[in-house]
Amino acid sequence: MKRQSIFILLLSSLFVLMAACSSSDLSESGKSDSAGSNEIAMKSEMDQSTAEDSVEEKSGEINTNRMIIHQANLQVNVKNLEKAQLKIEKKVNEYGGYIVESNVYRENDETVSGRIMVRVPEKYFQKFLTDAEEEAINVLERNVTGQDVTEEYVDLESRVKSKRAVEARLLEFMNNANKTGDLLKISSDLAQVQEEIEVIVGKMKYLENQTSYSTIDIYMIEKSVRIPGIDNENLDTWEKTKKQLASSINFLLAAGSELIVFFIGNLPVIVILLLVGAGIYFMIKRKKKRD
Repeated sequence: MKRQSIFILLLSSLFVLMAACSSSDLSESGKSDSAGSNEIAMKSEMDQSTAEDSVEEKSGEINTNRMIIHQANLQVNVKNLEKAQLKIEKKVNEYGGYIVESNVYRENDETVSGRIMVRVPEKYFQKFLTDAEEEAINVLERNVTGQDVTEEYVDLESRVKSKRAVEARLLEFMNNANKTGDLLKISSDLAQVQEEIEVIVGKMKYLENQTSYSTIDIYMIEKSVRIPGIDNENLDTWEKTKKQLASSINFLLAAGSELIVFFIGNLPVIVILLLVGAGIYFMIKRKKKRD
């Protein structure tokens, strides 16, 4: 009987020990799953900074040709503005460039000015300047500038490479993520990184365009002395003579008419004045005879 009690006690202890081991395993399994999801999110952020740092460390090894933005401003006198402008446009087409703006202004009868802004490939920059100056009588102003953007471009190139590495890493995490919360967090980070990549790539394309094509702004002035020609239309001598003769006759007729009107209209007064004058005259004449 005593042996049977000891056997039951040992069997009960064994069951309790097995139950305790099973509960410990379940608890560790739950902790492992929770830690796994947190690990993915933490890796997403850690690898993002690590990838950027590793690519930036290699940025000093990037070899890039010098990138210069060339611009030129010319102010010239030309003999014939229209012909000079056509020749410049022809040169632009020959060099594979394009016209940005073209204007012509007429200030007065003697001065005509025009402005043309063009862009030509960088390799033809100096040659095009020479061709444009050959069309001028004299060059009034010449201003050439160059802006070195090599360092800025290399920095953008390094940044976009690091962002690409982060993008690839986030895509990998997205494929391995199992929980909705992890997917949303990674998707948000991925969208932000891709937006930053688009902005950087846009700046790089702008610098590439500015350095591959040079800008030339040409202001042209044409001054000429206008010699007036003989205006045959205003030399109607015979017509003007007849007009002047008619005017003179009309004046005489008008004057004669006014005299006739004056004498006839004032005839009574004139007769009285004549009679008074005649009387005074005879009185003076008699007086002289008496004396």
